Amino acid sequence: MASTSRTRTGRGRGRGRGRGRGRGRGRGRGSGSSSLPPPPSTLPLIIEEFFIVVYEDPLVKKELPKKFADYLDGKEPAKVYLRAADCGPRLWTVEVLFDGQGRMYLDKGWEKFAIAHGVDFGWFVHFKYEGDDVLTVKVFDGTMCRRYYYSDDEDTDDESDDDVKPCIHPL
Repeated sequence: MASTSRTRTGRGRGRGRGRGRGRGRGRGRGSGSSSLPPPPSTLPLIIEEFFIVVYEDPLVKKELPKKFADYLDGKEPAKVYLRAADCGPRLWTVEVLFDGQGRMYLDKGWEKFAIAHGVDFGWFVHFKYEGDDVLTVKVFDGTMCRRYYYSDDEDTDDESDDDVKPCIHPL
């Protein structure tokens, strides 16, 4: 019975208490290498993907997430180029506004893009930053399903084209 008592007492020692804490985890003394990732504050801020939810008129300027605006700090573009995923090579030129308080908006040109892709209330619009001011866009409708588009338009410059050529959504 004495050995049972000792075993019970022995098992309780070193389990996250006292001197046994932290050993074998690369902290303090030991091997010097750590398999744990660095703390979040030391990781670089990389924002490649984000989404917006269309809560208001889908044709008015859209605010992008503040973290993305912060990521672009110092290299704030006057315009971005939207490319609808699976809708051919066409780039939609959209002017960007910064309000001086760290907020970023898609402005002139967004309306054309939204009309062409049928963006509506309650939809999710997913953006992936590709660099060089290009954002690839995926649109999810009110059923939370992705809309796939295609285009027979090979023109990649919409600057000279005032007509909105809609991307086609196959049924």
